[in-house]
Amino acid sequence: MKLQNVKDVRKLFEVVDSCKGKVELVTGEGDRLNLKSKLSQYISLSGIFKDGVPEIPEMEIVAYDPEDVQKLFNFMVNG
Repeated sequence: MKLQNVKDVRKLFEVVDSCKGKVELVTGEGDRLNLKSKLSQYISLSGIFKDGVPEIPEMEIVAYDPEDVQKLFNFMVNG
């Protein structure tokens, strides 16, 4: 699932933390980072804020549990 124009990064991580199953961030190189890991969240945040813009223009996330996919979809639709 591609997420675009994520302005509330903190809320995104709250949604990810509430997911039951594995949630991964797919990097531009094709690597997969476990977004439920706080270390991976900090690593992804450091990449976001290095440009000084606290917004994610686009990211690809893989969630394996259908309920988690729905949570992430609802986040994108409703914020």
